[in-house]
Amino acid sequence: MALNVDGNKNPLRRRREDGEDNVSVGVKRDRTEASRLESCLDQPVDSGSIHEVIQYESSPLPAKHYDPDTTEPISCALQTLEELLSWKRSKANPFNVAAVPLEPREPSLASCPRRTLVSHDMMGGYLDDRFIQGTMAEAPYAFYHWQYIDIFNYFAHKLVTIPPAVWTNAAHKHGVVVLGTFITEWTDGAAVCEAFLKDEESYRAVADKLVQISHFHGFDGWLINIENALSAVAVKNTPLFLRYLTDQMHERVSSSLVLWYDSVIENGQLIWQNELNQSNRMFFDACDGLFTNYNWTEQSLEWMTDYSGAQGRKADIYIGVDVFARGKVVGGMFETNKALDIIRKHNFSTAIFAPGWVYETHDKSEFCKHQDKFWALLSDYLYIHRPASPLPFISSFCQGFGKAFYNRGQREAERGWFNLSAQEIQPSYYHTELEGQGWLRSRGCPEDAWNGGCSLLLEGLIPATHTAPVCAKVFSLNVPLASKTLVTLIYKPSAGISVSLELKTTDASLCTHINARDVNLTSVSPATLDEGHQLVSQFSQLCGGLNPGGWTVRCSQLELRGCALREVCFSIQRDGEPQDTNFSCRVGEIMLLDVSSLQVPPELVQGLCIYDVVWLRGAGTSPQSTSPCLHLNATLHWDYPTKLVGHFRVYWRRLRGPDPRIPPGQLVLVGRAYSNLFRVTELAVPEPPGLLELVVEPVIREGFPVPESHWGRRSLSYTEDLT
Repeated sequence: MALNVDGNKNPLRRRREDGEDNVSVGVKRDRTEASRLESCLDQPVDSGSIHEVIQYESSPLPAKHYDPDTTEPISCALQTLEELLSWKRSKANPFNVAAVPLEPREPSLASCPRRTLVSHDMMGGYLDDRFIQGTMAEAPYAFYHWQYIDIFNYFAHKLVTIPPAVWTNAAHKHGVVVLGTFITEWTDGAAVCEAFLKDEESYRAVADKLVQISHFHGFDGWLINIENALSAVAVKNTPLFLRYLTDQMHERVSSSLVLWYDSVIENGQLIWQNELNQSNRMFFDACDGLFTNYNWTEQSLEWMTDYSGAQGRKADIYIGVDVFARGKVVGGMFETNKALDIIRKHNFSTAIFAPGWVYETHDKSEFCKHQDKFWALLSDYLYIHRPASPLPFISSFCQGFGKAFYNRGQREAERGWFNLSAQEIQPSYYHTELEGQGWLRSRGCPEDAWNGGCSLLLEGLIPATHTAPVCAKVFSLNVPLASKTLVTLIYKPSAGISVSLELKTTDASLCTHINARDVNLTSVSPATLDEGHQLVSQFSQLCGGLNPGGWTVRCSQLELRGCALREVCFSIQRDGEPQDTNFSCRVGEIMLLDVSSLQVPPELVQGLCIYDVVWLRGAGTSPQSTSPCLHLNATLHWDYPTKLVGHFRVYWRRLRGPDPRIPPGQLVLVGRAYSNLFRVTELAVPEPPGLLELVVEPVIREGFPVPESHWGRRSLSYTEDLT
């Protein structure tokens, strides 16, 4: 999310106002597409500075990859067959590349007997999520119930829908596979199919490009949706295309999937079957699975149970459920659970289409309330998968959007924002009833946070008759513990309650079995370490001292061998005499760290370079001039192990301007990067001649400050073109 340099800076999606048609655009001369890709290598390693002569020409940046007004990087689809066949890695959008690999989970997708796919179809796609670095948004759509689903499909009515990297980053953190969409429709779609399915060379060329696109952008496969009639030649070649695409995807992208949407049948007619049968089996047999149309009946599910073509592959049959309930369907809307009840009764997987219904058709200011209600109604029919990455395990519960942005409990930006790349591992969200009319609810709350946009709020009522502690389960995991594990918790409890952690573990060797969910668990309540404890002192020193500002910071240590953490729970106990007690506990962050690895990484940010520089004259005036403000737009690239960081903070400062009497300025936050690439946009800088510095600070996942000597720096001098 790009931040304002000052209060007068225009928003990311600034459009030229009346009278702004003559905005000047300046770029470096002789800058071609090929030379831009090599520009980092052109910058001298032994020099900390580069020089720019401000000249006014057309921007070389492709409009489909960069917002034409701000040069902000954006994601987009491919619209035509020609565009697909001419796709090249060297001309693809370098920003729309997932920075997060597919993380391990338990159970694995392959061993899951009943899977859940979500197909995200919303208002044509590429909305707020098209802004790869995030954007300002007051009421954005987001998804955060990842533990319930196995596959996420980004769907739009374009020929080739490439998922925005923000979705892939969020899904991969939770072990969820991401699919793009290849769709043909209507008369134009039929013409595309006749062109690429006419022979082996043609369909292999399309499949090869789809594989290359998936591999480059970092997502995991494709939904193939042919919704137009096919000629005899085209339909004969379709299974061959599917088999070749599936084989190539499996070879190039681990954990990849290719799914076929129930549409055309073996004779080429467009007749939706709403089931797997002999008419569409040839397509199912050639790929990884079938996504059925939505007008099925329970009788069709019963028939498929005994159908020979489904034997041994029932998990690969995804029964489609349209949440908008269009046509003659079972369930939909807030009765989608009725459809899942029937689907699960017959042991099939499911594909939930357009769950953004809760956003599109309801008050957007109450989106989270409606989304939580929707998924709570489905929860009995969904199967939780558990993050299974090794330590450290860290979450500040950020959902990838918020009303403000927080850093270590302090507000840094007072405005609504959206960037799913900022989303942390998500907890369980639920509402449950307790005996004696008590209740417990878990939800994200944007009113206060430790890091990011929201905290986890546990709230409820402990009735007077309830004397035992209330247990609130927050995470289901499968994380191997170290022999010594430091557990840190940052929280704000309401008055009148005591809060403690309850961790549930098991023998790690048992968690390799397919029925690991049935293993016996042992509850452990780690004792709080005193402030003077050596481990607490070491942690506090690494944190650079904590200024919690109303938050409680608690450190505990676990000493267990050969154990895996399965559940993280909070035990909430009423203080004092039995009485009905309303309570709340805001959880800001939880971390589990290997004690033997408590250190700041020695790595340095290296190779910071600046390229694709574009100068804009924008609204407002510079203090040194009556002309419109001079705005710098530039791409930064650097090298640093992204697995170590939560994000990078990008700063700038003025080193020298036209008036030498003005001292150098302080570092000012420009924005946050979630990969080793960042586009500076609309940065108001002093009039030329000037010298400024751009700085990149790695923010490691544990939150330990990295010494400034490890940051990346590059200075940029600039002068007006006087020729």
